[in-house]
Amino acid sequence: MKSMVQRVAGEPLTLEHGATPEPGGGEVRLRVEACAVCRTDLHVVDGELPGLRYPVTPGHEVIGVIEQAGAGVDPGMVGLRVGAAWLGKTCGQCGYCLSGRENLCDFAEFTGYTRAGGFASHLIADARYIFPVPRDRSAASMAPWMCAGLIGWRALRAAGPAQRLGIYGFGSAGQIVAKVCAWQRRHVYAFTRAGDFPAQQQASALGAVWAGDSMSDPPEQLDAAIIFAPVGDLVPAALKAVRKGGCVVCGGIHMSDIPSFPYRLLWEERQLVSVANLTRADGREFMDVAIASDVQCDVRIYPLEQANAALDDVRMGRIQATAVLIP
Repeated sequence: MKSMVQRVAGEPLTLEHGATPEPGGGEVRLRVEACAVCRTDLHVVDGELPGLRYPVTPGHEVIGVIEQAGAGVDPGMVGLRVGAAWLGKTCGQCGYCLSGRENLCDFAEFTGYTRAGGFASHLIADARYIFPVPRDRSAASMAPWMCAGLIGWRALRAAGPAQRLGIYGFGSAGQIVAKVCAWQRRHVYAFTRAGDFPAQQQASALGAVWAGDSMSDPPEQLDAAIIFAPVGDLVPAALKAVRKGGCVVCGGIHMSDIPSFPYRLLWEERQLVSVANLTRADGREFMDVAIASDVQCDVRIYPLEQANAALDDVRMGRIQATAVLIP
């Protein structure tokens, strides 16, 4: 087995070779076909998430084939093509789990954060937390479904039936949400960094009715907005852009501090909410939506050994496509 491992916060990942792991009870071993690079991976390698333990292998947008089943797992699963996502395991017994909110489980484990992730040739996953994926699609093109797609779908549901939807930050999640909204016949307004004309052009190509600077006012008030960019300054801007009774959804796991803002931006029953992690129900729903809406992701492929280069390209905004590692 080979994997890209970080042993000290902020240090580059290093390629390591070791014994191929054996799945334990209730687990499966995947032969990784592709793993997309997410902005959350940057938060992991930069040491910005709490409770990080080293060494850590990032990566939580994984497509692979089950090559071994552990005790208690149906051996018929061997050979299945599946996806593994951020939520790797929950306790199943706490109040959150029992009330259908396993995404908030206090004892949850997360792929590429508290569990070894997919920047590797093999991955051990809990057999209950993986999703079947089509065999007739490219593994690289489906890898972004496992986080950008899933958290995008959860954020879109939180935004409600908004006909005019603002998307702040037009990375992988924003692009997938735009494609789903086009299928649902919603109108998307894309907000990007000032001067990021390639991202604005891409948003227009994906069907956005307007694309512009994230601090600009849209041409008409929005029904809701989703913020994927980890920039707290966007919260007041988004609240200003939505109509009375509108909703602003924060879709990231990490965001810079939100500045103070006048109460009038929140007044008139505007809502400010966040989404955290995902549930398996989200995953099952989105797999159906992704297939029905024919979500195709624009990707740039990197060999696994170039994980650091891929992370740097994502960090610096040098690519519009989603970076995907191939072992």
